[in-house]
Amino acid sequence: MKFTYVVACQMYGYQKGKGESRVEEILYLMKNNEALRVAYVDEFRFGREEVEYYSVMVKYDQLLKQEVEIYRIRLPGPLKLGEGKPENQNHAIIFTMGDAVQTIDMNQDFYFEEALKMRNVLEEFKTYYGIRRPTILGVRENIFTGSLSSLTRMSAQEMSFVTLGQRVLANPLKVRMHYGHPDVFDKFWFLTRGGISKASRVINISEDIFAGFNCTLRGGNVTHHEYIQVGKGRDVGLNQISMFEAKVASGNGEQLLSRDVYRLGHRLDFFRMLSFFFTTVGFFFNTMMVVVMVYAFLWGRLYLALSGVEGAAMDNSKSNKAFGAILNKQFIIQIGVFTALPMIVENSLEYGFLPAVWDFLTMTVQLASIFYTFSMGTRTHFFGRTILHGGAKYRATGRGSSWSAYKPKEFKRGIEVVFGWWDRMWGLDRIRWSIPIYRADQ
Repeated sequence: MKFTYVVACQMYGYQKGKGESRVEEILYLMKNNEALRVAYVDEFRFGREEVEYYSVMVKYDQLLKQEVEIYRIRLPGPLKLGEGKPENQNHAIIFTMGDAVQTIDMNQDFYFEEALKMRNVLEEFKTYYGIRRPTILGVRENIFTGSLSSLTRMSAQEMSFVTLGQRVLANPLKVRMHYGHPDVFDKFWFLTRGGISKASRVINISEDIFAGFNCTLRGGNVTHHEYIQVGKGRDVGLNQISMFEAKVASGNGEQLLSRDVYRLGHRLDFFRMLSFFFTTVGFFFNTMMVVVMVYAFLWGRLYLALSGVEGAAMDNSKSNKAFGAILNKQFIIQIGVFTALPMIVENSLEYGFLPAVWDFLTMTVQLASIFYTFSMGTRTHFFGRTILHGGAKYRATGRGSSWSAYKPKEFKRGIEVVFGWWDRMWGLDRIRWSIPIYRADQ
């Protein structure tokens, strides 16, 4: 009872009015989880054009056997003036209790064993890290979708970022921002400084990192803790991954144009400024420079080959080995492989050296180099286009309520058909395979 769990389900009131099936699933979750609360925005219409908006929190009453309202707060106008996700967080934070709030995305998981450590994590607010107590407690993530397919295996690089990368950014570099959930916020500190998310439309697409910017500018302290982790389900389809890259790159372009980055660049000391640059907007800027230089290099080589300059220079100076080395250095030095080094190091710490090398070789065989080439191109395109033209927007990558779309019997029958030829091949057709498939509301 020390913890309250609030699901910020912005569209719940709209879904109830339409009688959607998701309402039954949300009600089922509230029935089976007594401490769960749902916060949503309700629209009350009277007259032709007059509308009143309310922030509402509901729970399921076990005695009355029905959903009951706990709070209803009138809003001055429509909620979604800015971006939907941060507005959703900011409207629901008033319904949370206690001194700290942990934000968890809907594509994340929490393991029971890890939840037992929450008391230890909250004690970190009393510890001084440097000259200040922490205001954001960073928590590592465990990407559990890495073994689903060859595409999801490519998320191993992100695995090194949310563990080893975040650890180094927090200590000794002191430039760790709120790069994503499930970090724990000092609730009272943030409520008096603008909330846990910035919600201005377009500029705050990457709403989570602006909490870190705001925290650093106002004298806060961000730490990282490895002894607790929260699961994360990353996008598994090629189209989803491309849209995710587009959203992140566009958001980073808007960060480059924001006043927060401008102020941080002016106020950080030299070494923290360099670390901050490379780990935020500088990473995407360097990526763009790499792609631009590859184009310049290829056009330059084409010009040297077609114009005859290269042949003439080599004929006139046959003993000029330095010139030949300069022209062919790109084949000798391949720095690209060093970008995989953090991934190998992190996997070595987690699973051992040989499994880490095997994982790297598997990714190489599955054409990871081609995947990352196109990924880099996608990032460059959207980053450059946002800087030139603006217009970044939130891109839904299709992480919806997918299980309710399946009919369990048909899905189960499909799995039995797949296993059928395997049984006949090995003579196991007398054994009955039984694979239970459950919907969210069963």
